[in-house]
Amino acid sequence: MLTKKTRRAAASINAGSMADIAFLYMIFFLVTTTIMADKGLMVKLPPYETDTVLHQHASRNVFSVKLNANDELLVRNQNMAVEDLRAKMKEFVLNPNQLNTLAVSPRKAIVSIQCDRSSHYEPYLEVYNEIKAAYREMRDEQALQEHGLAFEDLPKTLQKEIQKSIPIVISEADPFDLANAYN
Repeated sequence: MLTKKTRRAAASINAGSMADIAFLYMIFFLVTTTIMADKGLMVKLPPYETDTVLHQHASRNVFSVKLNANDELLVRNQNMAVEDLRAKMKEFVLNPNQLNTLAVSPRKAIVSIQCDRSSHYEPYLEVYNEIKAAYREMRDEQALQEHGLAFEDLPKTLQKEIQKSIPIVISEADPFDLANAYN
């Protein structure tokens, strides 16, 4: 007797829960993944003044740093090497000899950075790092002189006092063509 083969239905996988599993994976990766935030240079700008009449000491308190297209440095209208910038800036801000051409006090000092549009980013960062290093050294020296400890080792309250006495005020002017500044 010949029997007729019956066809069986193909076995299928229940895919109803696949969407649920995919959704759980997506939530898991969203929760556990850290998103990198863009970090820029933290800069405190000088306070806004509504008075249009310039203060008589305004130019005295501005330490202007300009970087041209050839990555040459012009500091207070004088050519300077990047290696000399830190010492010159410390002298300007602290003004140990109370000269009339340097800042009245560290609280009044403003560092102004201006770059040529075609200057390179690495020299700019090198200049910026020298300026920040000068401020770090000044704060460290004051902490050692007043408290006998490095600035980073001081309690937060003493650090804030030193930060108030030597605030970091860096103004970044819009870039433009500084080629004529060196002629």
